[in-house]
Amino acid sequence: MSFTPVIGRSIKKQLGEREDLVLSPYAARNADSRGRLIAEAEELCDIRLPYQRDRDRIIHSKTFRRLKHKTQVFLAPMGDHYRTRLTHVLEVSQIARTIAAALCLNEPLTEAIALGHDLGHTPFGHAGEATLNELHPGGFRHYVHSLRVVDFLENKGRGLNLTFEVRNGIIRHSKGSNKELIPARRTERAVTLEGQVVRVADIIAYVNHDLDDAQRAGILGDNSVPAAITRVVGEKHSRRIGSMVRDIIVETLTADDGDLHISEAMLGAITALRSFLYDNVYRHYWVHQEFVKAQRIIRELYGYFMENGLVTRVGDEWLVDEQSRDWPSEKTAHRRVCDYIAGMTDRYALGIYEYLFLPKPWSVR
Repeated sequence: MSFTPVIGRSIKKQLGEREDLVLSPYAARNADSRGRLIAEAEELCDIRLPYQRDRDRIIHSKTFRRLKHKTQVFLAPMGDHYRTRLTHVLEVSQIARTIAAALCLNEPLTEAIALGHDLGHTPFGHAGEATLNELHPGGFRHYVHSLRVVDFLENKGRGLNLTFEVRNGIIRHSKGSNKELIPARRTERAVTLEGQVVRVADIIAYVNHDLDDAQRAGILGDNSVPAAITRVVGEKHSRRIGSMVRDIIVETLTADDGDLHISEAMLGAITALRSFLYDNVYRHYWVHQEFVKAQRIIRELYGYFMENGLVTRVGDEWLVDEQSRDWPSEKTAHRRVCDYIAGMTDRYALGIYEYLFLPKPWSVR
């Protein structure tokens, strides 16, 4: 059955009808959404469905724009071709949408989750995350903070008021302690198949682009990946991604049971590739020594802000936020400091660290 838009009828209503015609029975539909934290009149927009609006709110947020200056693996990279947190998110979105399209899932929902899944990441990547987790009394996990960003911190404290399905996909994208590609326990999965796709796409993206960046940096050679892995996934970047994506699509369509599936051979290869990257890239001396430096920066900024209040940049000047010197409780102080540091870009953190802790050449004033 074909679908042809009709001029004069509600665009949004026609999009809803198209979902019923083309989406898989396992796909999430806008009409079945559990809604937003704060009820909104969805009819205020007569063109976009709720998941499309969520995607657009994320793209137009300040937090999303800051991802372009946040570390993926290599801290504050000067080379033009290294991945940042923003390019990682875009690659996750592309891979997730490819899988979603093949499985006839809801692409705008998939895209919204993918674009929003790392909004809570800190400066300096996992070095910043590990340090805030150590310093903040409540701990710190980037996926939890991503939800805090969209619920409370963005839009001048009003949040983005996203749908339940997007918020659930964001909080469930993390691999957790067991690092399973597809969690055996349903309670650890996103409630939508689209959210589950993003989780898998996240892994596919980073094992491939981190390998590519490590080769670009000279940490790995072009033929350093073990043959047992390349026999399954291929030797070239595009071939590896294609083989992983194809395997998931074929296995899932074959099973046709509403769950994601992956072959044992491909699961073993991806797991082995992740282990290879941990041993040879993430724990490499060059990467680790920069990781330690970044942790020192975060620790010293955190301690300074807790003791003296926040310092923010206005134009070309750094100014003390006087209100932050009189927080009502230590708990509030920790929360505000953690939120502030987590939102920084790499270069903003470096700039404020230089201003606070590095001596400046004297000049006659």
